[in-house]
Amino acid sequence: MWSILNGTIVNVFTVLIGGTAGLTLGGRLPQRYQRIILDVLGLVTVVLGVDAGVNGFNAAVNKYQGATGAAFGPRLAMVLVASLVLGSVIGTALRLHERIEALGAALHRRLPGRKKNTSPSTARDASDEPEDADGLSAGARFAQGFLAASVLFCIGPLTLLGCLNNGARADPGLLYVKACLDAFSSMALAASLGAGVLGSILTIVVVQGGLSMAAYHLGGAIGGLPLDMMNVVGGVVLLATALLLLEIRKIPVANLLPAIFLPPVLIALARVFFPAALPTLLVLL
Repeated sequence: MWSILNGTIVNVFTVLIGGTAGLTLGGRLPQRYQRIILDVLGLVTVVLGVDAGVNGFNAAVNKYQGATGAAFGPRLAMVLVASLVLGSVIGTALRLHERIEALGAALHRRLPGRKKNTSPSTARDASDEPEDADGLSAGARFAQGFLAASVLFCIGPLTLLGCLNNGARADPGLLYVKACLDAFSSMALAASLGAGVLGSILTIVVVQGGLSMAAYHLGGAIGGLPLDMMNVVGGVVLLATALLLLEIRKIPVANLLPAIFLPPVLIALARVFFPAALPTLLVLL
C-alpha cells in the first residue's frame, strides 16, 4: 500500500507544514501584503494553466497529427469544447460548487476553539458573520480557501501523471516534486485565505489517493491521447481558478471538475458512434 500512496502521503504532510506556516505568518501580515501574495499566486496559476491547457493542447496536436496524416487540431478542439460544456452542465446540475462551499463552511464551524451556537433562536448562518476587508464572512473566506486550494493542488499534469506513475508503476517521483511545490503554494494561500487551505488535505487524500488506487487497479488502461486531453482540460480549469484568485471573475470552478474526466469517455464514444466524423481519433486509442 505504501508504494501506491507514498506520494500522496508525503504531499499531505507538505501541505500541512506549509499551510500551518502560512497561518502563523498570515496573522502578522497587513491586509495589503496578504492581497499581493494572493495576486502573485494567481499569476503563477495562470502560468500553470497556460502550460497545461494551451501548451498541452499544442503538444497533443503535434504529437498525434503526424501519426494520422490529417488536420488534427479542430478534431481535438471538439473533444476539448465538448468536455468542458458537458462537464460544466453536469457539475451545475449536481451543484458541485455550492456543495463544496457548504462543506468548507461546515468544516469551518467545526474548527477547534470556534464558539458553537446551538440555540435555534440565536443561530446564525455564514451571511451573518462579520465581513473582512474583501466583504467575505469568516465561513465564506474558509470555503474560498478550501475550494481554491483543493482545485490548485488536485488539478494539473503533475497530479494526473504523478498518480498514474505512483499507482501503476510504483514511482512517486512526480508527486514528490508536486509535494514540494504545494508546500510553498499552501504557505502563500494560507497566509491570505486562512485555515480553509488546510481543509484541502481532505481533498488531496480523496482525489489524489483515489486516482493512485485507480491507476493501480486499471494499470495502463488510460493513457495516450485520453490522458493528454485530461491534462488539457485540467489546464483550463486551472485558468478558471486563477481568475477566481485574481478576483477578475468568480467562476464556479467546482462545477467544471467533471469535465476533466470526460475526454476518455468522449473519445471512446467517438470510436463507436462517430467513426466518420472523427476518424483520426480512432487510431490513437
